[in-house]
Amino acid sequence: MRDTNVVVIFGGRSEIGSELAQRLARGATVVLAARRPDDLAPQIEELRRAGAAAVHPVGFDADDLASHQPVVDAIIAEHGPIGTAVLAFGILGDQARAETDAAHAAAIAHTDYVAQVSLLTVLAVRMREAGSGRLVVFSSIAGHRVRRANYVYGSAKAGLDGFCSGLADALHGSGVHLLLVRPGFVIGRMTEGMSPAPLSSTPAQVADATVTALNRGRDTVWIPAPLAVLATALRLMPRWAWRRVKR
Repeated sequence: MRDTNVVVIFGGRSEIGSELAQRLARGATVVLAARRPDDLAPQIEELRRAGAAAVHPVGFDADDLASHQPVVDAIIAEHGPIGTAVLAFGILGDQARAETDAAHAAAIAHTDYVAQVSLLTVLAVRMREAGSGRLVVFSSIAGHRVRRANYVYGSAKAGLDGFCSGLADALHGSGVHLLLVRPGFVIGRMTEGMSPAPLSSTPAQVADATVTALNRGRDTVWIPAPLAVLATALRLMPRWAWRRVKR
């Protein structure tokens, strides 16, 4: 029997993805797609406690572009159309290394932009065919105006932000909705050892704001909300001053 409320988290081990899954879990069939699906026992238990009707781990390697279509089609074949797909995978990378190691710079761009574009395209096609579905994608303030201190990661997020903005417009009227989430500094595993920036948030706070935006049918959401004002101000900063910004 096919399920009617299917939530898929691509990047099932991510902190934000796990928090968001818990908030979407009640009564849903949740699919956790991750590179090591056998290591998801803690996440599966959390989702069961959160009220998920069923939880299924599946193998998923974001960097293996050829696998995206088969993975998505297998999920649909087993559980039915995907109601909500969350793209929660990504890497921060090492900026210093990326400035001299071309392969590392390309790896960051591949995971944070190319792989996202590939999976979003596959999902958008299948959701259009079904006539419904929600896509949740995580951009970043780092992509709003790319800074010297983090330009490899920031440029990938800038590209993703632009792609999603265009895709959201292309999906208008199709029954498929894309929510673009733009958080600031998120305190978690990815940023461990780094000093929090102003207007930081936690994975739980990001998940709460994302669910609220989904329920309200928003197209974009800044987290926290005052970050939108800061982003506008940063756009106006002169280039000579911007290149000196360290955070």
